[in-house]
Amino acid sequence: MVDVVKTLYEVLGGKILRHEVIRDGVVIDVRPEDLVSVVKGITEGLGGIYTVVVGVDGRGIDNTYHSIYVFSLDELKTYVLIRVRLSPEDPKVESITPIVKGANWGEREVRDLLGIEVLGHPDPRTLILPDGWPSNTYPLRKDFSYCERPRLDNPGSNYVPQRSEEVVALPYGPYHPLLHEPEYFELHVKGETVVDVEYRGFHVHRGIEKLGESRLTYNQVPFVAERICGICGFVHNVCYCQAVENAAGIEVPERALYIRSLVLEVERIHSHLLWLGVACHVLGFDTGFMHAWRIREPVMYLAELLTGSRKTYGINLVGGVRRDVNRDSIEKVVKILKKVKEEYDHFVKSLTSVKEVVKRLEGSGILPKSEAISYGVVGPTARGSGLKRDVRVDHPYAAYKEASFRVPVYSECDNMSRLLVRVDEVYESISIIDQLIDKLPSGPIMAEDVEVPEFREGFSGVEAPRGEDVHYVITGRFSKVYRWKVRAPSYNNIPALKVMLHECPLSDAPLTIASIDPCFSCTDRLVVVDVLTGRKFRVDLRTLARRGKL
Repeated sequence: MVDVVKTLYEVLGGKILRHEVIRDGVVIDVRPEDLVSVVKGITEGLGGIYTVVVGVDGRGIDNTYHSIYVFSLDELKTYVLIRVRLSPEDPKVESITPIVKGANWGEREVRDLLGIEVLGHPDPRTLILPDGWPSNTYPLRKDFSYCERPRLDNPGSNYVPQRSEEVVALPYGPYHPLLHEPEYFELHVKGETVVDVEYRGFHVHRGIEKLGESRLTYNQVPFVAERICGICGFVHNVCYCQAVENAAGIEVPERALYIRSLVLEVERIHSHLLWLGVACHVLGFDTGFMHAWRIREPVMYLAELLTGSRKTYGINLVGGVRRDVNRDSIEKVVKILKKVKEEYDHFVKSLTSVKEVVKRLEGSGILPKSEAISYGVVGPTARGSGLKRDVRVDHPYAAYKEASFRVPVYSECDNMSRLLVRVDEVYESISIIDQLIDKLPSGPIMAEDVEVPEFREGFSGVEAPRGEDVHYVITGRFSKVYRWKVRAPSYNNIPALKVMLHECPLSDAPLTIASIDPCFSCTDRLVVVDVLTGRKFRVDLRTLARRGKL
């Protein structure tokens, strides 16, 4: 880290007021007026890629608000956290969104939830708070009670749809009777081509960060963190625990690190198989859908074998894991994975030999590498656009230093590339599990004398099936976190759909949206609005998908 700090001072010079080395990163303090130039230095001079914006009500620590901008320096294998301290009476900071597109949501979020005004932001609309939310009421400020329920000034929607003489607005969402997280897309269609897209989410924002900071102790949070996502919940569990462990300087036993990595890779395999099945279904290749989910079922059994549960495993605590693995379980894992790999080989050959499938995937949903960098996309979405980014390699954690594996990268930037990345990653995950089992050490699974000092910063990244998942914590008093920030992969990937859907045929829109494996629900029907005549008519989603089937 000495070399990293030296490099930062060489690039940024006197703009760094002070720095602090933390596990997995360096925190630098800069003046608010220097923020934009510092970000340019990080992105242009060091190749930093945007990760997340974190807002902190630090009035209980140093009587300021903090706005923290995190960038990943992959080549240096570290994160840099740029912090500006803002006035407690009138917190303001200049927007970096004009130079880093991915910061759009993060800056709007700190304004909504903490009241930090972002000057010069190109899209100042509300992001998270519902229409009619009372002014000067900010949920993540410490003087706002987690159980408070403000009365909305105007419960109706203030959203005004776009109108044009040639463009039809196609609402996509927000409700689905079976899935979670309703989301709203408004596709702007000219003829049969999507020319723009408006997105609105956070309809059922759960306030998990506020709950974690208000009611839960350090070792209660992991069980809530694992319920952030229904598919890659264990990733959030591990990421949170690592953030606290990094803040407190806790050394996790080696065997526990191996167990975490084993379960993370099992979760990656079942997630990718689930997605491959869904992709086949969207393409109209339902035979592929059935085979992908058939192959996935033994993987779900492996998760139950190792943890006691098919999902929401509940085996992590700060300092280690609660459940060990025995020799019989390991032998079954090896045997089952061998069979899974044989069946997966046959499935992949079948999938990639269907000409209609390949034709639908190739050349659609283009996300150029430059745009992928600007939006800070992660996971298969980034690797499908030629970016060799993987937290397991760029910022090694758990037992990944002990495993050798390839990071699949494709440069065609289309839906086919994103599919092939996931196809290859299943093979790599099987290989990683085999290596970890061969090297699995003996010893304890929980650190002794776990103590967490107050007001320490911790940051952690974990490679989820969808991409980089990050958690940030400031430790607090009474065994509780003072600040807990969560950023899931879809938070960075969804905004890039604006690029991926531009000039996309309408029939490819469902597939392109699905290609990032977004963590939100879809809807089973569409309402088409002809903005010229005002006529409305419903289109069943199956009908829309059928128009682009094989």
